[in-house]
Amino acid sequence: MSRRVLVIVPFAMSPRNLALRQAQLQGIDLAPELHFDFRPVKAGPANYSSHHDFVLADAANFEAGCRAQDEGYSAVCIDTMSDSGVAALRSVLDIPVFGPGKVSILTALMLGDRFSILTMASRWKPLYKKALDELGLHHKCASVRAIEVAPDNQALLSGKEGDVFPLLEQAARKAVEDDGADVLILGSTTMHQAHAWLSRRLPVPVINPGPLSYKMVEAALGLGLHHSRQTYPGPMHPRLDMLAAMMDSAKQSLEPPHAGKEVSRACPSF
Repeated sequence: MSRRVLVIVPFAMSPRNLALRQAQLQGIDLAPELHFDFRPVKAGPANYSSHHDFVLADAANFEAGCRAQDEGYSAVCIDTMSDSGVAALRSVLDIPVFGPGKVSILTALMLGDRFSILTMASRWKPLYKKALDELGLHHKCASVRAIEVAPDNQALLSGKEGDVFPLLEQAARKAVEDDGADVLILGSTTMHQAHAWLSRRLPVPVINPGPLSYKMVEAALGLGLHHSRQTYPGPMHPRLDMLAAMMDSAKQSLEPPHAGKEVSRACPSF
């Protein structure tokens, strides 16, 4: 039986840039009956580098997937390590909903005793702190190593491989040799292009968060598992139409800076 999985991409983007996100499906074995549809949000933060951004991201991702069950999807994945919108979506959906953030941390602890997170820039550190706070696992995080290169949530690492990959390898080796990490986690799904390169060169497992979330969905569907209503009760008074109206208005208010051209959104703060 064919099953469709919705992957919510946390930024508005062109089909060309969306294809770079879809490339996360390459090189992993998934059940042939699973079909993954990637859907960008209508509007949201330009970057995920502050708590201001986290609030906007929660609303954007929630709206993009809140009707997924009615649309015939069997599960939802969120394509950001912030897990933005996961809790809200679980409150209105009965189908499995997974983000890669907490899943990556918990999986790392099944593979080793302590882990480190490799990230593009220090401005992303609050994102990981939030997950570690909620899980109570700061003591298991050996380090968060940043290479201080401006992330690009549209073009990802394309064209920068020769510069970025060696920097990530250097940071990874410091995490293992100096910090005592047994497992490494890529700090963003936007870094997925570096996974195969790093895995071949490092002595410890390297977790690629996006594909891991797809495999979690596959396992949950195969085992008939879903989130608990004790933890994620449904809303007493749903306001999904209000949410849709808010996001439609936001989409209309955001004029594309260069109509008809590819746009990269590298964070100017780094």
